Amino acid sequence: MTRATPIPETVTLHVPFRVVKRGGRKEMQLPDGAAPTCRTDNTLVKALARAFRWKRLLESGDFATIAELAECEGIAPSYMTRVLRLTLLAPDIVEAILDGKQGPAVTLARMMKPFPANWTEQLHQLS
Repeated sequence: MTRATPIPETVTLHVPFRVVKRGGRKEMQLPDGAAPTCRTDNTLVKALARAFRWKRLLESGDFATIAELAECEGIAPSYMTRVLRLTLLAPDIVEAILDGKQGPAVTLARMMKPFPANWTEQLHQLS
């Protein structure tokens, strides 16, 4: 622009995207062909960390039962059991979650529901 060219007071910028719900949160979804950004789901990462910590505490013998550990942590045993299930996820899925590269089907709400124990089936179902 040169000094002689007037500067417009309003600039309109069109950005194509959709708003979708993911795990109870709203996120922007880019159009096909746009480079996706890696975004770590901190809630899911925290749940994974808790699950592996609890598993280690149970395996070490510090706590004899899930009920005993849940009481110590101040949470319901049923919730702890659902979170502990995350330790059964395929290593590829765990790595993708930690890198923020998990698919849209991989949310904490989805992971709290039963999923296949077989890693190949998990990869197929959650891709």
